[in-house]
Amino acid sequence: MQGRIHSIETFGSVDGPGIRFVIFLKGCAMRCLFCHNPDTWDPKTDNLKTPDELIDQALRYKDYWGEEGGITVSGGEPLLQIDFLIELFQKAKRHGINTCIDTAGQPFTRKEPFFSQFQELMKVTDLLLMDIKHIDSKIHRELTSVPNDNIIDMFRYLDEIHKPIWIRHVLLPGYTDDDKYLYETRAFIKTLHNVKKIDVLPFHKMGEFKWEKLGYPYRLKETKTPTKARIQNAVDILNGKNDENLI
Repeated sequence: MQGRIHSIETFGSVDGPGIRFVIFLKGCAMRCLFCHNPDTWDPKTDNLKTPDELIDQALRYKDYWGEEGGITVSGGEPLLQIDFLIELFQKAKRHGINTCIDTAGQPFTRKEPFFSQFQELMKVTDLLLMDIKHIDSKIHRELTSVPNDNIIDMFRYLDEIHKPIWIRHVLLPGYTDDDKYLYETRAFIKTLHNVKKIDVLPFHKMGEFKWEKLGYPYRLKETKTPTKARIQNAVDILNGKNDENLI
């Protein structure tokens, strides 16, 4: 089995605990307006690797990981290559490697055959990094091209099985920085019992040149990076410092 690989980062420090060997896979069904890696959307690639090849490469850096580090698979959307992911993580576990998935959750469904595959994958997954792109399904569709119903269901399923998650929220002016929606997002987070960390990621335009190079219209040209005050406001709300204001 081979995975469709976009790129590899050997010393990742923001994609899970410790130092991570980060594998970026190709292919994504979402079209997020703020995506800084639109070059991962197309699943076609000349860079194909087997799980054994990736594990062998990752093990060269194991001495640098410390007690918490390991392998993170990101994308694109990793769950679109779920069979490959299962085999990769099964092999990683045989070497005692901590495993993490950075996912938007879009392929998730409780229908078969995906659900059985996902359950198998969770047996060898230590942590998931998940985005709440937008709590409102209609606005989520405007922002990403898809609704969020199955993504919310994935959050609930991971809570049911007590699988640890980190939540990441991109703060995009005009879309995700409205206090009303931040409080609604916080109210949803409070229903979960498996959240270990909540990060706010300020919107940036570092991927704009990729959109232009690929010929995609970039709709956020006039959107500014959120101010420090708005970033701190989102951090406070999502982490529960203003829970007395919840309805």
